[in-house]
Amino acid sequence: MIVDSLVFAADGLVAALDGAGIDRAVVCPPRARGHGYDVENDRVAALVASHPERLVGFARVDPLAPGAAAEAERARGLGLAGLFLHPWEDAFRVADPAVDAVLDERPVVVATGYPWVSEGLQVAELARRHPETTFVATNGAQINISGLGQDDAFLALESCPNLLVQTSGVYREDFLEGVVARFGPERLLYASAFPRFDPRLELLRVRWAPGLGEAERAAILGGNAAALLGLSGAAAA
Repeated sequence: MIVDSLVFAADGLVAALDGAGIDRAVVCPPRARGHGYDVENDRVAALVASHPERLVGFARVDPLAPGAAAEAERARGLGLAGLFLHPWEDAFRVADPAVDAVLDERPVVVATGYPWVSEGLQVAELARRHPETTFVATNGAQINISGLGQDDAFLALESCPNLLVQTSGVYREDFLEGVVARFGPERLLYASAFPRFDPRLELLRVRWAPGLGEAERAAILGGNAAALLGLSGAAAA
């Protein structure tokens, strides 16, 4: 089973999953424009209800907005299984104490690698404060995929066993291999971030990495996300 651990609610989503041979996907709200995230969370819940065998919904909140904690709790009642935070788009620091109030035991995907607001080590600071919560950093916990950003990603993973990283946009196969070599395949999740990236290309980043074995690829492409989300039917991809 192939599980895409991050897509956004957008036109053509299910067709894109079909075209890439993806079985399940975690769907999150895009940025809210002109209204609050209650509207976007309702839309994601309706999308999941239309495709319950394909989609798992995550809620999105802006921790600095009034009523953010109440909205996170309301989203639980909608059946949304986790949270998505985007510090860059919603203009907050991921380690701000206000973020603590919206978290619970549900997994949290954090848009990571953005200067000043969600660098890898900032996400690690939040993860250390909430060891009972699993955090998933997008973009391999960095955007540049080079230099000190790569070192920071490794330091974040080393310091926080409850931190995982996604493959979305990671154009260096050696970085993916490095994560697996140092921390094991269970710390890495396939993600496409559709519609920002093409799911078919993002799959190839994992499939073409020469240093990964078939069991490691199967875990990254679906097994790890299935375990995190409690999905049944996980099998080798």
